[in-house]
Amino acid sequence: KDQFKEKHGVGLGFMSFFTKAVCEALKDFPAVNARIEGEEIVYNNFADISIAVSAPKGLVVPVIRNAESMSLAQIESAVGVLAGKARDNKLTIEEMTGGTFTITNGGVFGSMMSTPIINAPQSAILGMHNIVERPIAEKGEVVIRPMMYVALSYDHRIIDGRESVGFLVRVKQLLEDPARLLLGV
Repeated sequence: KDQFKEKHGVGLGFMSFFTKAVCEALKDFPAVNARIEGEEIVYNNFADISIAVSAPKGLVVPVIRNAESMSLAQIESAVGVLAGKARDNKLTIEEMTGGTFTITNGGVFGSMMSTPIINAPQSAILGMHNIVERPIAEKGEVVIRPMMYVALSYDHRIIDGRESVGFLVRVKQLLEDPARLLLGV
């Protein structure tokens, strides 16, 4: 973490890792990044990721534009800028509209599990929850590991159960192997 900050000039937070993992997973599951316009499903070839941020006047959801083409450091910097603007009530309407997928982190408020509401016209939203040490079985032993539940709310007109689970599994794989995430493999 310290080396990353020294090299890139920004810290390293959960939201940037989740954003990067989501962008990679959206490439494999494009319906999760789609929307319905009238009678048609529109697939986006870019990922404008909305991130839920607590602001003095309530929750706001600014957008990281073209996050799929950003490095982890660039995403972290964008998160910092948008969160700062949110805290200072300086976000513009343009900065809060046009997202293709949303990530929200109820874990910062202690949420163990919730079902986030989709931001129309998006087709899905990922909810992050608090990290808690839990016992798990690993190689025949019970060990304690930090774990986080995530929830994907999605529009079943576009996304089916197989796609939603596949998307979540891909995000999990990427987060559990950050070297692969950083290398984009």
